[in-house]
Amino acid sequence: MAGDKAVLLDFYVSMFGMRVRVALAEKGIEHEYKEENLANKSQLLLEMNPIHKKIPVLIHNGKPICESLIIVQYIDEVWHDKNPLLPSDPYQRAQARFWADFIDKKVYIAGRQIIWTTKEEDQEAAKKEFIEILKILEGELGNKPYFGGENFGFVDVALITFYSWFYTYETCGNFKIEPECPELMEWAKRCMQRVSVSKSLADPHKIYDFVLSMKKKHGNE
Repeated sequence: MAGDKAVLLDFYVSMFGMRVRVALAEKGIEHEYKEENLANKSQLLLEMNPIHKKIPVLIHNGKPICESLIIVQYIDEVWHDKNPLLPSDPYQRAQARFWADFIDKKVYIAGRQIIWTTKEEDQEAAKKEFIEILKILEGELGNKPYFGGENFGFVDVALITFYSWFYTYETCGNFKIEPECPELMEWAKRCMQRVSVSKSLADPHKIYDFVLSMKKKHGNE
């Protein structure tokens, strides 16, 4: 849209921020990127997201939109003329939102457990749950190239950003995902062939370094 001004408040390793980056790249939307220091949040972030005080925040023409999935839906609605992410059919759209919500509630929490759990038996349980969640998603993907079918869409955006965290989960948990979920990993590699994805996702090793520094900071090495 001509005359639009978009600013993204983000944090490099955030899988939630990456979602917005992918969506903006898919649509070819020019925007200003502002990296936040979450240990010392900017006044702009606190003003734009006073409720949660979290990234990502998309500021579009001076107005803030918060929460990654809501931002991606907003982007899809406002810039609807290029690369639609949500299906036009209301039922299929509802299903896409269901699976994106499932990813937020299940994948993120199980991944955090793998990283932060200190007891071996708790970590084993977290790894088992994580793989079970991914297998459910693999079942939903089925034989389709993408979750929505032939076209890269909303659920793909919601999940692919976790792929950059897989190395950290595997290294912290001492396990491998690919032998358990080969079709899902093939899907991830397919997504990574898209420039919008490959240029938006954080370097897995930088994510791991960040997690190690956080664990050291909190005395959880």
